[in-house]
Amino acid sequence: MYQADRLKELILQKAVKFGNFQLASGKTAKFYLDLRRVTLDGETANVIAHGVLGVLERIGIPDLVGGMAIGADPITASTITVAWQCGIPLRGFIVRKEAKTHGMGQMVEGPFEHDDRAVILEDVVTTGGSSLKAIEAARAAGLRIDHCICIVDRQQGGEEAMAKIGVKLHSLFKLDELGIDQE
Repeated sequence: MYQADRLKELILQKAVKFGNFQLASGKTAKFYLDLRRVTLDGETANVIAHGVLGVLERIGIPDLVGGMAIGADPITASTITVAWQCGIPLRGFIVRKEAKTHGMGQMVEGPFEHDDRAVILEDVVTTGGSSLKAIEAARAAGLRIDHCICIVDRQQGGEEAMAKIGVKLHSLFKLDELGIDQE
């Protein structure tokens, strides 16, 4: 069962750092959400997985979930594990930052077939840049992508950027729901 209040508590307790930070989007911020501190924690990973599964049940269970390495990897692993424990057949995939230079030279790794329905997972979405790259690579590999689920939407244009390419962003939390002072 998804425990949103517990997840909020764990994020605020373990993942929020204050200072001056350069984000992957190029923007600067007075705080940083280091969600690997929660996605790589057993309790929190379990709570996140149940939250992601709740969203998937509302939008329809896809064939696969996954996203850009390294941020999406623990979310993918915990989600497919909890899904299996709940009797939900769900596979995972990983999008590499660049194609392998050996083997099959793939950008997207995992047990998928052309035209499988997949959902992109992300820890934090700001402008959506890394999610857009993951969507592009997954679509190029033949996956159908219509949805992206993130833990936290920083509400700085990611939702709008994804909408332009036909992808709906869902979040477990919008930044303003966490009550973090942005000033």
